[in-house]
Amino acid sequence: MKEIETIHAVGHVLCHDLTQIIPGQYKGARFRKGHVVTEEDIPVLLSMGKEHLFVWEKPEGFLHEDEGAARLAALCENEHMTKSEAREGKIELFAACDGLFQVRSDALKRVNALGEIMIATRHGNTPVKKGDKLLGTRVIPLVIDEKKLDAAAEAAGGQPLCAVRPFLKKRAGIVVTGSEVEKGLIEDKFTPVVRDKFAEYGAEVLGEIRVGDDPARGTRAILDLIEQGADIVVCTGGMSVDPDDKTPLAIKNTGADIVSYGAPVLPGAMFLLAYYGEQRVPVCGLPGCVMYAGRTIFDLILPHLMADDPVTADDLAALGEGGLCLNCPVCIYPNCGFGKGK
Repeated sequence: MKEIETIHAVGHVLCHDLTQIIPGQYKGARFRKGHVVTEEDIPVLLSMGKEHLFVWEKPEGFLHEDEGAARLAALCENEHMTKSEAREGKIELFAACDGLFQVRSDALKRVNALGEIMIATRHGNTPVKKGDKLLGTRVIPLVIDEKKLDAAAEAAGGQPLCAVRPFLKKRAGIVVTGSEVEKGLIEDKFTPVVRDKFAEYGAEVLGEIRVGDDPARGTRAILDLIEQGADIVVCTGGMSVDPDDKTPLAIKNTGADIVSYGAPVLPGAMFLLAYYGEQRVPVCGLPGCVMYAGRTIFDLILPHLMADDPVTADDLAALGEGGLCLNCPVCIYPNCGFGKGK
C-alpha cells in the first residue's frame, strides 16, 4: 500500500475502514476497506479530516474484489436472474421469475476448488419463486490476479454454472382409477390433492376421467386427454403389485416410452414415469402416498415437468441420496433435504 493525498485518490482502493463521527448523530464506518474512491467522496473525506489516505497499489493484471465478484456472477447467471450491486467483493443473484433452479454441480466444484474465490448456491433442482435468493459470489482477497478469474471461466466450461428454467403454462389431465371410487362407495380424496399440486404451479386441469379398474379404459382415457390438449397426464392410484392394480398396464398400452416404474424415494417408491409420442407428453402413475403424505416423489418430479426439463432414469436413480422424507412435524419443503443429494 501507499500513502497519497486525498485530492489525488480518485480510482484508488482504500486499505482500511474510515470512521466518520458527527457528534450526537452518527459514529461508524463511512467508507469500508476495499472502497474505490470517487470524485464525490473527496469533499466528504476532507470534511472528516482525511487529507492523506492509505490505498492499495494494484499491480498490473490484478482486479479489485468487486470486479472479481462481477466476473464470478457472470459465470453463474442466465437470463432469468437478477443481481445485486457489488459490495465488499460480494454479489448475490436472485430469481427473476418462478422456475426450476439448476446447478452444474461438477463445474461449480471445479471453480470453488481454485481458491481465493467462492460461489455458494442453494440446492439445485428445486423450485424457486420470483425474488428468491439463489447464490452469492465473493472474492476472498481485496485484489486478485486476473488469471484466477480466467481459470474460473475455463473451469466453468463456457456455460452458465446455474440456471432458472421458468415454469410454463401447462394443461393437465387426471385419470381416476378404482372401481370403489367410480361406484361412489368411497369419496375421491386423491383428485383434490393432485389438483392442489398443479395449482401450486399455475397449471390448468382440463378435466378428469374415471375408469375404475379397467386398464383398457385407462389407456383410452390417457389418449383422450392428450387429444384434448393435455400437456401432462397423471393417473391416481392402482400402482401397487396387487393383481387388481392395472394402472402400469394402462400406461404401457398407450405405447408411451416408460422411463421407470419405481423410484428410490419414500414416500413414492411405486411411481411410474413415461413420455408419450413425438411431443413427449409426460404420463405419470401416482402411488397412493401422494394422496395422504405431505410431500412425495410427485413434488420432486412435478417442477421438472412444469419447466419442460426431461427426467431420465439416471435422474430418478440419483434421488436415492436425500430421497427419504423425514415427515417433520412442521413441513418446510423445499427448504429441507428431501430430494437433495450431495
